[in-house]
Amino acid sequence: MEISMKKGMLLGFIGIVCFSFTLPATSIAVPYFGETIVGLGRTVIAAIIVGTVFIVKKQPLPSISQFKSLLIVAVGAVLAFPLLTTYAMKSLPVSHGAIELALLPLATAGFAMWRGGERLSKRYWIASATGAITVIIYAIYLGLGQLHKGDFALIAAVILLGLSYAEGGKLSKELGSWQVIAWAILIGAPFFIIPVGLGLSDSMLDAPIEAWISLFYLGIVSQFLAYVAWYGGMSLGGIARVGQIQYLQPFLMIGFSVLFLGESITWITIVLAMIVVLCVIVGKNADSRQNLQNLVQK
Repeated sequence: MEISMKKGMLLGFIGIVCFSFTLPATSIAVPYFGETIVGLGRTVIAAIIVGTVFIVKKQPLPSISQFKSLLIVAVGAVLAFPLLTTYAMKSLPVSHGAIELALLPLATAGFAMWRGGERLSKRYWIASATGAITVIIYAIYLGLGQLHKGDFALIAAVILLGLSYAEGGKLSKELGSWQVIAWAILIGAPFFIIPVGLGLSDSMLDAPIEAWISLFYLGIVSQFLAYVAWYGGMSLGGIARVGQIQYLQPFLMIGFSVLFLGESITWITIVLAMIVVLCVIVGKNADSRQNLQNLVQK
């Protein structure tokens, strides 16, 4: 049991490190390939890998009930999050996005409890409200007095991916960790082929090597391998325990934005990141009628 838990924590950490480079990679790739290719093309790239693996392994089809859950995962992780974050990264710095995405663990915990039929505690709602208000204040501060469309896109991305994480973590117990995101990719990819094909242009061939590396990173790692590690970690260690590793994600994103994009980080960014993460810790660990670990084991 202890070995399984440690393996789950390690896989979860690997997944979070991989996810943390998603916004920087998106910011690098978007100017050269556009929203459609970066937002949807990553799924087409991932689908080629997944399809090959499924053919080799002769993977059985999911059941009807599993397919319904996979649709939820596909909408959040395969369609909504890539498109919304790609749109946001056209106008917002990565460090800005890191603060807003810091609410993701809180959204995941809320959906996990809601899907399990639990009543969310008062402490959860207070922490959620405090964290959300902090994020809004930060967004308005950077937006010179107003929220921008990119802010709304990121908030929507948090909500939809939180639902996807909770559903995927629960489903991975019966379907398998990597199979969850793999099936979600295959469900979404056929709908993306035409728009991606129409979005291709000769000018993309002139994109620098770092843009191509970023695009393939998004398709191979962010869209598939990171989810394999993340869902695998939650399956072994439980949503509640492994999910706490997400507290590191905003700081890793901010660090990557400085290292790879040369963004300057102000003291208010670090302070507000710490406030949001503290709210997430308080809210995510709030008492409920049934803890998330038991939910996963159902």
